[in-house]
Amino acid sequence: MAIKGHEVGKRETVQATPTKRFFVSMLTRDIDLPDAILDLLDNSVDGVLRSTKDKASAKSDQPYAGFWARIVFNERKFQISDNCGGIPFKLAKDYAFMMGRPLDEGDSDIPTVGMYGIGMKRAIFKMGTSSRVVSQTKSDAFEVTISNKWMGDDKDWNLPLKFVKPPLKHTGVVLNVEDLHKGVSTLFAKEGSSFEHEFITTVAQHYGFIINKGFKVFVNDKTVEPQPMTLLWTKKDSAPEGKELAPYLYTAEMDGVAVRLAVGFYDQMLTESELDEEQVAKRTKDDAGWTIICNDRVVVHNNKTRITGWGEAGVPSYHNQFIGISGIVYFQSNEAWKLPITTTKRGVDTSSELYLYVKEFMREGLKKFTSYTNVWKQDPDEERKISSKAERVPISSILSMKPDAKWTKVKNRGNEFKRNVSLPQPTTKNPKRQIRFSKSQKEIEVVATHLFGDATTEPSIVGEACFDQIYKGAGK
Repeated sequence: MAIKGHEVGKRETVQATPTKRFFVSMLTRDIDLPDAILDLLDNSVDGVLRSTKDKASAKSDQPYAGFWARIVFNERKFQISDNCGGIPFKLAKDYAFMMGRPLDEGDSDIPTVGMYGIGMKRAIFKMGTSSRVVSQTKSDAFEVTISNKWMGDDKDWNLPLKFVKPPLKHTGVVLNVEDLHKGVSTLFAKEGSSFEHEFITTVAQHYGFIINKGFKVFVNDKTVEPQPMTLLWTKKDSAPEGKELAPYLYTAEMDGVAVRLAVGFYDQMLTESELDEEQVAKRTKDDAGWTIICNDRVVVHNNKTRITGWGEAGVPSYHNQFIGISGIVYFQSNEAWKLPITTTKRGVDTSSELYLYVKEFMREGLKKFTSYTNVWKQDPDEERKISSKAERVPISSILSMKPDAKWTKVKNRGNEFKRNVSLPQPTTKNPKRQIRFSKSQKEIEVVATHLFGDATTEPSIVGEACFDQIYKGAGK
């Protein structure tokens, strides 16, 4: 049958280029606004690493000292500025503004967490429809603009770059986003809002490790203060042998990835009565669990679920008895794709072969310290004598330790070691047990007044005094 139309055998092409609307929708759909902004902070940190990679300061315990990033937002615009070295022109021209990262990108020699080259663009599109990026390095200063007109033109994917006179007093980047989406504008509208407060908390959690190494972050002119990251460790010779408290440590070098692991107590065990005090329990519960760090960025913060080994393979599920246990796992590599990290950079890839292997040691450490709480919970006063002699040691110092005679090789592997010294065990033949019961407030006040002449006496003191009186009578 003859078909009217084009000549048989004639070749044409069909349109297969993507649309910007598709990219914007897909890039921003599965990331929350705070995480998108954190991507921009990641870029600032990458700038520091780029600036210091050949300097002695990069190997110090304060490699980020002197560097800062400032975030300011309101209902009209968002801005992040830094003094972190700027974007080199070659990086800007070749890939920094591309919708994806080429294989031959220029940051393969620094420990970044960017894998796909979408962070900056995703953050911009998440917040608004136009932006201006100004970069100043030691050799160049330029600006790149993304306009509403460019966003609506699927035929032109190139962005205008214009060289300018150095506008800054330092090397760095200033990124402005305007024409904010309505929902974003509403969140940004009020200084001191719940969004601002929660975002500052998020920065403190996810950048605390970097801030403790000298970096400074400001949000609407408020300085972000990190929480100290420490573990209890009995100082050498401050306690007799067998009464020392020390964390479980593991270190390895595997396929271009350095792994450091430490788990122990960040604070003393709480007694049953202390756990009953809701404010104390809430504060310490928030500090417990596993924190996972990839190239200095916290990707999981104080996790207490099966993701980090709780409640599986012989490890008990988390509950308040384990409120003082904290662990850190640190991964570092110049090849970001080898890190067990999700595309949002705020989660761990639980299917990663590397992570599944390291998780075995996470669970081994958890078993050690959950067992410790089990054997000592009947005699908390005696345990306090042990843990009170331990000092709070910064986690950065612990992770930088080199294996010595107290470390052992793992499975005869030359590049894996762990430090797993025995923890103190109870020796008393007459251990203390806890007695717990509840009475009405009025009844307790009556007994407290009878015993002490003070109705406000703590219930625990009242209960102990009652037992002591009966015990003395029973002895007679």
